[in-house]
Amino acid sequence: MIRSLLFVPANRADFIAKLDRAPADAVAIDLEDGLAPVARPETRARLDEIVHSARARAAAGTAVWVRVNAADTPDFGADCAAAADCGCDGIILAKAESGEEVERAATLTGRPVLAGIESVAGLFAASEIAHAAQLGVFFGAEDYVVDLGGRRTAQGLEVLYARSQVALAARRARVPALDLVTIDMRDDARCDADAEAGRDLGYTGKMCITPRQVERANAAYRPAPEAVEQAARLIAAYEAAKARGLGAIAFEGRMVDEPLLRQARAIAGAAT
Repeated sequence: MIRSLLFVPANRADFIAKLDRAPADAVAIDLEDGLAPVARPETRARLDEIVHSARARAAAGTAVWVRVNAADTPDFGADCAAAADCGCDGIILAKAESGEEVERAATLTGRPVLAGIESVAGLFAASEIAHAAQLGVFFGAEDYVVDLGGRRTAQGLEVLYARSQVALAARRARVPALDLVTIDMRDDARCDADAEAGRDLGYTGKMCITPRQVERANAAYRPAPEAVEQAARLIAAYEAAKARGLGAIAFEGRMVDEPLLRQARAIAGAAT
């Protein structure tokens, strides 16, 4: 389960050297927005070295992915060629707008894809993108609002519909969904609020741009110990009742049936 995805500019060796300070579930070596176009050719030539350095510095078990530029950009082909040979665990496709683009990125790199839904066209194709993206999808709020012609606000009402649609598309496709970046790097309260809102909407994790955000995302998307303990009790009680032929039980003052059992199992699974 990816609760936190930390973006690191591919040419920032100083950031990569500090990955051991950020217990992210996945790291994104960024060839797109985090890297100036003029720096991309030289950085692609060293991508294998960069990915291996990130893997060496990150915590054991951390997935190392590479974000490539959008399929309709001049950098896409070269990015994919470099990513195919760098030993990364997966590809992040920026600004996906069709399932075909996702499949093309997977074919060119030989890697599973996390697809970014960051535009109006991407939102309208969210279902097909989610079904094509083996690693799941993410919602890019900032690029989406620019494409929409709207205004970004702290309340986030301008992205609520799109944010919800991406989570729904991911759920329908049964793939993970990673929520928007909190661009106010020092605003812990905003980061926490974004993470809680994303979890309420059905997201499974959050994109991050600082180690501090990683810690907060991990906390937000990890069930509280008391919730895990209650889930374990509920599962045990329900399974015992099911063995006696019962389809619903009274459990700690609540009537519990199959939907609540599935919820308990999801909580237990998220704690692992």
